[in-house]
Amino acid sequence: MLKPNEVQKHAKQKENENIRFRTFLKCNAEEEELDAQFLRLHNEFFADYDCSKCRNCCKMYHGTIPEEDVEKDAGHLGITVEEFKKLYLKRDEISGDYDTKHMPCDFLQEDGTCRLGECRPKSCRDYPFTNQPERLWSLYSVLEAVSVCPVAFEIYECLKKEYGFRRKR
Repeated sequence: MLKPNEVQKHAKQKENENIRFRTFLKCNAEEEELDAQFLRLHNEFFADYDCSKCRNCCKMYHGTIPEEDVEKDAGHLGITVEEFKKLYLKRDEISGDYDTKHMPCDFLQEDGTCRLGECRPKSCRDYPFTNQPERLWSLYSVLEAVSVCPVAFEIYECLKKEYGFRRKR
């Protein structure tokens, strides 16, 4: 498994190959089979992976807080909704949800845990979404995750082997 600080560099080196593999999957993969492969590999790799030792996702993205979670999250931190919004959030005009103001995420603690604990947003809990259905239709987001998450990188590399995909020289 790559070290968290090496993922972006290795993904950049494989960028063209990864794009070609995405195209290969679009043309050759069967949707249900691909979802099963992603799920199997996701479960296999995450079974022994401690995300708190990495947290690239928390360092490289703004967290997204759905409107319906704001009150619960503010309460978890022991502050008012108004304080929570003022200190940590900015409104996403398109989705209507909130994004954290800063990167790394405002709730990432030094030990790799989230200040929101079990209240953290579903999008954070589910990242990199490699266990979600319909991966065939979201392969660009998978490519983005491959450049952030060591596990997503390894899953993609394993899929290349399983499909017999050969790098062009």
